Amino acid sequence: MTTPVHVMVVTPHPDDAEYGVSGTVARWTREGKQVMYVVCTKGDKGTSDVKMKPEKLAEIREKEQLAAAKILGVCKVVFLRLPDQGLEDTPEFRKQIVRLIRMYRPEIIVTADPYRRYIWHRDHRITGQVCIDAVFPYARDHLAYPDLLEEGLKPHKVKEMLFWAAEDINCRFDITGTYDLKTAALLCHKSQMKELDISRAKKWLKQRSEEMAEGENFQLAEGFHRAEIFW
Repeated sequence: MTTPVHVMVVTPHPDDAEYGVSGTVARWTREGKQVMYVVCTKGDKGTSDVKMKPEKLAEIREKEQLAAAKILGVCKVVFLRLPDQGLEDTPEFRKQIVRLIRMYRPEIIVTADPYRRYIWHRDHRITGQVCIDAVFPYARDHLAYPDLLEEGLKPHKVKEMLFWAAEDINCRFDITGTYDLKTAALLCHKSQMKELDISRAKKWLKQRSEEMAEGENFQLAEGFHRAEIFW
């Protein structure tokens, strides 16, 4: 029997969750909460190295994600291995998320905000929207995907969703005590970080975390749009 988790993080690519929610994940796991990752794509397109093969990059990125998850105390990582830059809002993708929701029965789902305007990775938009639809109404309604009932996967009501990279932030978590873990987890993604100016990326991340904490009684934060689910 699958052990329920408190939080399910659904990330479009390896490394997205480290940018968006890893400081909060580290805080939750320190508190003894069970947090799992669902990584939707193989991340096999994110390189400027013309000699890198997609299959090799996908293998590297999975190892990097597992290393980051270990630092954060994540209890399980599920890789869906869908194509990078190729996610579609399909019944099949939605059903994969519904199945995992019913299996692991999270109270909270965290994912990318699908409603960020203009320049936003298509995989992020689709992941966020598919997660919303999977939570409501599909994971909740027993007549949605009746074959899942035959597998013993009963309906489940998620209590709330958190969206990173939201333009309408209404919820902030203190990550002052876990910021170093956030940074360490992000640096595990060496295949991505080598594409960046590391010192500049660290400076941006610190500034962003400080901005998220403005007006609060703590120094560093991650901000989200929080949606409670009442029905």
